[in-house]
Amino acid sequence: MAALFSADWMNHLKDAWNGEPEVTDKLAEIDFNSVIYCGFKDEENPRGVFVVEKGVCVRAGAWSETDPPANWDMRADLKDWLKWVEKGIGMAGMGTAFMTGKLKFKEGDYKAMLKDPRMANPFVKSFGLMQQIPTDELG
Repeated sequence: MAALFSADWMNHLKDAWNGEPEVTDKLAEIDFNSVIYCGFKDEENPRGVFVVEKGVCVRAGAWSETDPPANWDMRADLKDWLKWVEKGIGMAGMGTAFMTGKLKFKEGDYKAMLKDPRMANPFVKSFGLMQQIPTDELG
């Protein structure tokens, strides 16, 4: 098992992402390039980084100060991340998590993303990929 957002965990997510054409192909169609951070609401710095070029994750790992600025920075409490990793989250659940403040975006326009199904569907699918990763709480 890997600790949530550790380098090992993020690389498992990279493998799952790159193995899922519903994510990579759909995002490649819209030339999606982003630096994505993941972390906890109560911490200043993120824990993990995920770099996507033309829909494919080219690098994933533990966040460091040398990483490029984020296009997306998603934050939630540990208990919520673990619930989503275990049970997944659909579009409705994600909307509820955002509206209730359980899922926060320090960077990125969540509302604009939701309005574009070419981005929204792969985004929700990427959360489902987290279920494939055996996860420890924290390292």
